[in-house]
Amino acid sequence: MSEQTFSTIAENIKTRRTIKPGMMNGQKIPNAQVAALLELADWAPTHAYTEPWRFVVYEDPKVFCEQHAELYKQGAGENFNPATYNNLANMGTNVSHVVIAYMHRSELSKIPVFEEVAAASCAVQNILLGANALNIGSFWSTGGATLKPAMKEFLGLGADDQVLGLLYLGYSDANPDGVRKTPLADKIKWVQ
Repeated sequence: MSEQTFSTIAENIKTRRTIKPGMMNGQKIPNAQVAALLELADWAPTHAYTEPWRFVVYEDPKVFCEQHAELYKQGAGENFNPATYNNLANMGTNVSHVVIAYMHRSELSKIPVFEEVAAASCAVQNILLGANALNIGSFWSTGGATLKPAMKEFLGLGADDQVLGLLYLGYSDANPDGVRKTPLADKIKWVQ
């Protein structure tokens, strides 16, 4: 790999930011670009070629967001919060696409679940980095009913499948600065 290639990759990684749906501007992303992001996801590392990542793509995020709000409402019981419901229902107002990411566990897999979740998470990271390279904002969310059994049932997932989150994609005029709170040296131990 050349230094120029490394610099390009490093710049993309260092400039990727969370762009929340409220920061998105409502412009539509061409489906071909979303498909290209999913192709990048398919090149994530995978132990024993299990390729456990799966995606459900909503071209009309308002449809999903209303369904998500209803799932939240049904499962909230006495903890129901109308503000949370409204937030979930309107989350897709300025969003172009919602991608639901989950880990599909093969019945025959002997690979530890942790490795399958890690591989599917790498696939999500590939989407986020690809989106950044295309100037598409992204937000990886696990709020509302995302990680609840109702979402798995709604999606028709198997007992061992795991929802990893909702990816809200859209264009944005915002470009927030990045912050790291812990110095890198405090996160690394070199051994000779």
